Amino acid sequence: MMGGMLSQSLLNLVDAALVGRLGEEPLAGVGLGGYVIFMITALMMGLGSSVQSQVARRHGARQYAIRALPLNAAMLWALVLVLPLTWIGWLESERLISWLNPSAEVQGYATAYFEWRILALLPVILTLCFRGYWHGVHQSGLYLRIVLLTHALNILLSLWLIHGGWGVPALGVVGAALGTSLSVTFGALLWAGLTWQRACPSGFLFQRPSRALMTRTLLLASPHSIQQFLFAVSYVVLFWFLGQMDTASVAVGHVLVHLSLLMILPGVGLGMAAMTLVGHSLGANQKEEAHRWGWEVMRLASALLATLALPMLFFPEVILGFFLHDPELIALGRLPLMLTGVMIALDAAAIVFNQALQGAGAQKQVMQLSLALQWLVFLPLAWWVGLYLGYGLLGIWSVQLVYRLLNSSAFILLWQRRRWQQIQL
Repeated sequence: MMGGMLSQSLLNLVDAALVGRLGEEPLAGVGLGGYVIFMITALMMGLGSSVQSQVARRHGARQYAIRALPLNAAMLWALVLVLPLTWIGWLESERLISWLNPSAEVQGYATAYFEWRILALLPVILTLCFRGYWHGVHQSGLYLRIVLLTHALNILLSLWLIHGGWGVPALGVVGAALGTSLSVTFGALLWAGLTWQRACPSGFLFQRPSRALMTRTLLLASPHSIQQFLFAVSYVVLFWFLGQMDTASVAVGHVLVHLSLLMILPGVGLGMAAMTLVGHSLGANQKEEAHRWGWEVMRLASALLATLALPMLFFPEVILGFFLHDPELIALGRLPLMLTGVMIALDAAAIVFNQALQGAGAQKQVMQLSLALQWLVFLPLAWWVGLYLGYGLLGIWSVQLVYRLLNSSAFILLWQRRRWQQIQL
C-alpha cells in the first residue's frame, strides 16, 4: 500500500521535475493546473474508500461470493457522475484557472495543462475504485506492480512529448499533461483486465448491485468526497494566497506541497492498511483488536515519517535543487521545506486515524473534524499571517505547522472515544 500510494503525487512530481527546466511560469502553471485537477478528482475520491470499507467488512465476515458488489456499485456511480464533470471541466477550464491566478502567462500554461489532464478523469476514478477492492481483500501487491508500470510509462512518455523527437514536436506543458493522461489510462485498462480475470467469482460485473447497496455506497462515499474536495479547495485557496504575493511563491509552494504529499504517502499507505485491518476486525466482531490495530499502525507510521523527514531538515538546498534551478527560489524555499519536515513527523496520527476511522464507517465524523480545522483555523490564520501581516511564504508554512499539530491531537481524541465501534455497515 505504501508503494502504491506514490501514484498521484509521484505523477505530479514527475511533471514538476520535467517542466521545471522550462522556467518559472511553466512550473507555476503546471502546479496550478494540477491542483485544479486534484480539486475535481477529489469530488469522486470517496468512492474508493467506500469500496474498501465495505469490501473489508465482507471479507472479514467471509462473504466471499459478494465481495465485489460494492465495486460494481461504485463503478456505476463513476460513470454517471464523472463524465458530466469531465465535460463541464473541459468547457470551463479558462474560467476556473483565471479565478486562481492573476498572471496571464501562468493562466495560459495552467489551462493547457488542465485541458489534457481532465480528459483522463474517468480512468483515475475507476483506478481508485479498483484499488479500494484489492486493498479490501488484502491484495495490495497487485496495486503496487500496476502503479510501477504506470509511472515508468509516464516518465518515458512525458520526456518524449515535452522535448519532442521521432517526428513529434516539443509540446512543453501540453506534453507533460498528455504523457500523464495516457499513462493513467493505460493503468486503468490493466486494472480492468486483472479484475475481470480474478474477481468474477466474487460478483464482479455478473451481479447487479441492489438499490440499497447503491445508496449505501454513495452515502459512505459522500462525506469522504466532500472532505477531499474541500481539502483540495483549501490548497487552491492557499495557492491563491501565494499568487497574490508573486510568481516565485507559487512556483516554490507548488514544489513544497507536492514534496510533502509525496513524503506522507508511506503514512497514507499505512493508514489504508489500518482501514482494511480495522474493517476486518469489526467484520469479525473483534472490537478491541480493531482499536489496537489503530495504535499499532500509528506508532509504526510515526517512526517511519520522522525518519523520512530528516533529509528535509539537514539537506533542504539539495532537495529543492532537483526541482528549482534559480538560487533565489531555492533560498526562498529553504526554511519552509525544513518546516515541512517537522509537519510530516507530526502528521502520523492524523493520517492513520483518519483512514482507520473510515474503515469503521465513521466517514461523517472524519469529514466534520477535518473541515472544521482546515477552514476555521488554518486558512483564516494563513491569510492573516501571510498576507495581512506580510510574513509571506514562511509565515503561511509556520501557521501550517501549528495546524498539523492540532489536527493530529484531535484525531487521537476521536479514536480514543471509541464511538466508531458502534457503527453498522
